[in-house]
Amino acid sequence: MEYLAVIFFAISTCVTPGPNNIMIMTSGLNYGIKRSLPHLFGIYIGFPLMILVVGLGVSQIFEDYPIFHLVLKLGGASYLTYLALKIATTPTSKIGESKGKPFSFLQAALFQWVNPKAWVLAIGATITYTILSDSYTPQVISIALIFMIFGSPCTFLWLWFGVSLKSILRNPSYVRAFNYSMALLLLASLIPVFIDLYDQLLVS
Repeated sequence: MEYLAVIFFAISTCVTPGPNNIMIMTSGLNYGIKRSLPHLFGIYIGFPLMILVVGLGVSQIFEDYPIFHLVLKLGGASYLTYLALKIATTPTSKIGESKGKPFSFLQAALFQWVNPKAWVLAIGATITYTILSDSYTPQVISIALIFMIFGSPCTFLWLWFGVSLKSILRNPSYVRAFNYSMALLLLASLIPVFIDLYDQLLVS
């Protein structure tokens, strides 16, 4: 396995915008670092665990029964749309203090299973960077560890960026505008998913 290639893949994909990063940045602005830590650690543990499960068998189920993948994708897209609405309507008071609740560790970990980008990365990484051999399982474990080690700091950057915006967005109306923008960005990230769903439903 080309470890350096996997490291570059993990960094480049984890540092770019996606549902996890948009939501952790929004949590940083609305709740601060301390209250967002369970959310952050849920991503740290949840996504590498997803890589292990997907790499060691779940992807084969989707190949055998494509309808399961379609149902999961539809459910995930619907849930993310709901989350975008929740972000847009997060109640704010002074200097970005939110009256709502941030994601818990379990919520953030389970969120990976309805996150389209997480599915693409988990399946793409295990298919692209593994070789079918006696060392297949260690390869999958290595990929999961690489994402945990090198991807986690990238996610924290988004949390830090969200927190740093508090000094700029002191007015609650600015915070609301930011939340609206993040909700729209989250919805925009779902456009390819909805297009793919439409094509699959059209074919079926």
